[in-house]
Amino acid sequence: MNRPEVVLAQMQPSKAIVKLAIPATLALLAKAVYNIVDTAYIGMLHSDTALAAVGVTLPLLLIMVSLENILASGAAVLAGRQLGAGDQSGASTTATTIIGLSVGIGAAICVFGLLFMEPLLRSFGASDAVLPQAKEYAFWMFIAALANLPAQSMNCAARAESSVKISSIAVITGAALNVVLDPFFMFDWGLGMGVSGASLATTVSQFVTFGILGWFYLSNQSVLKLKPRFFHPSWKLLKTVALIGVPTAVIQICLALATSLTNIAAAGLPDSDLIIAAYGVVQRLVLIGCYVVMGLMQGYQPVAAYAFGSKNEDRFHVSVRYALKASLLLTVLVEAAYILLSRPLIMLFNQNPAVIDYGRKLLISQVALYPAFGLCYMMTITYQTIGSSKYGLFLSLIRQGLFYVPFILLLPGLLGVTGVYLAQPAADLLTLAVCALSIAPMKRQASKSIENR
Repeated sequence: MNRPEVVLAQMQPSKAIVKLAIPATLALLAKAVYNIVDTAYIGMLHSDTALAAVGVTLPLLLIMVSLENILASGAAVLAGRQLGAGDQSGASTTATTIIGLSVGIGAAICVFGLLFMEPLLRSFGASDAVLPQAKEYAFWMFIAALANLPAQSMNCAARAESSVKISSIAVITGAALNVVLDPFFMFDWGLGMGVSGASLATTVSQFVTFGILGWFYLSNQSVLKLKPRFFHPSWKLLKTVALIGVPTAVIQICLALATSLTNIAAAGLPDSDLIIAAYGVVQRLVLIGCYVVMGLMQGYQPVAAYAFGSKNEDRFHVSVRYALKASLLLTVLVEAAYILLSRPLIMLFNQNPAVIDYGRKLLISQVALYPAFGLCYMMTITYQTIGSSKYGLFLSLIRQGLFYVPFILLLPGLLGVTGVYLAQPAADLLTLAVCALSIAPMKRQASKSIENR
């Protein structure tokens, strides 16, 4: 019996989710190291402008991650369903086609980003003082898109077949390499490249991750096979993958939009560059919390998708209940840790008292009702899995889109920086209400969908 069947079909759902989630979370946290290490080393340059420059590139990073997720998470769910239904050839076709297309899309993003870098950065809040260093950092970010998109697609394909060990090895190796290369590329005792050196180190590390995952598939060790005969791009496949993957991607796009609008709102306030610098640090810290929840969901998603594809209703509902409880618990723990450690965490990246004060308050405000993120993300994944992609899309839009955008546009103008602090908790309160009301309909829809498959 092959490994996916043992983990995804026979192991107790909670144990299967944890087994898949732990290495997935470690891999995501290793990915977060790229941003945290870059920010920490850039903080050692003792330049608030450099820190703000990295902050305004965050929306670009989130947009690229969202585009990765459209393909990667959609392919993971579809391949998981196909494996659950015993269609290994179909699952290999899905993986091969999506990974192949991600290579081309990564190249397109790279070219587009390099051509339109300056207007993009200005639209995300870069001032004249910040723009030069933001361009230096963004240049290598766009080069990295050549490796990021196919690597993420291969990562998700590995999770769909429960081959998470190679995924973890690839990402952790890249992250460790980044820690070593960053200071060598950045500081005068090495190449002395400053901000651009941090970005170049990250790019080199991500190409190494891509190489490890590529070796895994090309050496024929995977359950899903990447072969030219399985490359069959079709409108039906792309539509199916996109409908599944868009809700998850939209969460990242909305986060990018929210970050950009927050930077723009801060640009109209006193101490604008200091607030943007603090917010850039805060968003990278918050991403760690996001990755913890995402790691859990990456363990949950293949288990739920396999159960749904094999029409095992009881196993599906047990998986849902466990994921719901675990996501809420994790977000409460993240919230408590960030609130209690808000000041020392900001001080890891900057010693300016004003940046520390703004950062502490921003961090607390971002996680004050953090369970809203865990619940919303879990519900989005579940609606994706059961084929209710339209409602999943709606849920993915609400927290950082439909709810946050009006608040961040309105409140800073009325309350100054206090409005920036209040925007996220207000959006999270509404998100919790909508998601709580969506749990019962989701269970009914899942049961109905399984019966009709």
